[in-house]
Amino acid sequence: MTKQAQVTVGGDKAYDTADFVAECRNLKVTPNVAQNLERPGGSAIDARTTQHAGYAISQRKRKRIEECFGWLKTIALLRKVRHRGVFKVGWIFTFAAAAYNLVRMRNLAIQTA
Repeated sequence: MTKQAQVTVGGDKAYDTADFVAECRNLKVTPNVAQNLERPGGSAIDARTTQHAGYAISQRKRKRIEECFGWLKTIALLRKVRHRGVFKVGWIFTFAAAAYNLVRMRNLAIQTA
């Protein structure tokens, strides 16, 4: 008998809805979404999820992903794409993500030196 790994899904606080959380649990998926405590009725994410160490780790990792997309939107000017077509937009996104990786590598090299 093999133990299956727990499946999780991450998301921002817009996914903190009763329907989304209930469907995730129905599918045997742990919803590691950010809590929206200002929502009327409170957050749909309760202690069943937040008490686990994996939830805190997921929130820290999600922040790192958001940093990347924030950089792409502001610095790489991808908030309003100036080209049309899947090929062109895909190429620009790949180019911008490669530039972000170069900036990150430079910053990591400075930290370790």
